[in-house]
Amino acid sequence: MDWNATPRRSTTTGDPGAGRELGSEQRAALPPRFEAVGEALASGSGSVAACEVLGGVLARDGRSLAEALDDLATTWRRLLDAEPAYAEARALAVAWSDATLGYVHGLSCADPLTGLASLAHLRTAIGDLHRAGPVQETHALVVVVAETAHDVQQLGEPLARAMEDAQLGAVVRGVFPGHETIGHIAPGRVVVLADRDDRLVRRVDLLMRMVEGRPPPRPRVWIEGLPDSDRAAAVLLDELTRL
Repeated sequence: MDWNATPRRSTTTGDPGAGRELGSEQRAALPPRFEAVGEALASGSGSVAACEVLGGVLARDGRSLAEALDDLATTWRRLLDAEPAYAEARALAVAWSDATLGYVHGLSCADPLTGLASLAHLRTAIGDLHRAGPVQETHALVVVVAETAHDVQQLGEPLARAMEDAQLGAVVRGVFPGHETIGHIAPGRVVVLADRDDRLVRRVDLLMRMVEGRPPPRPRVWIEGLPDSDRAAAVLLDELTRL
């Protein structure tokens, strides 16, 4: 499939064929779920947005990425006699990948790229503690932020970022080698669900010294108290993912 190929018929509103409605026979000939993409192509309004929505829908339907791209190509050929444009193919593929990763992360106890506990597992662990008693008195979060949200946007290689986060997690595990849950909540962000005991401050001080030698920007480390409700704790974790 040549995604860089220029379609022989433009999809802009300046196309003599633009603005038309999708006929019933054309609609019936399209692959399942591709009606909205077909309507966008027929109207000439542009189909990138429709492909973004469709990518997530197809992933949740259990369709493979290869099947999704093949059906996109079929849709373009039947309506425009051309191969899909790169922008549409990329929009569908990215949306499919995001939906698939979100599903995997939601099911798994561990982040598949770093080996650390997933955000969903960390939330579950905190919820279990809330049901057992006043968690704000017995536990706290140790937050390690190696990159801000703005910094992460500047990094172009997710796998390289995940490898760095895995290394950071190994450093954290060296300080908290016991039963503590160490979660990867976002790129550049690791959180420890730790016991609030007389060793906590000393451990955090040690962790701060251990991360001093990492490449700049130096990770920030602090203790975050846990709220007294499961809902408030979930809100706190969401806030920490967006730092």
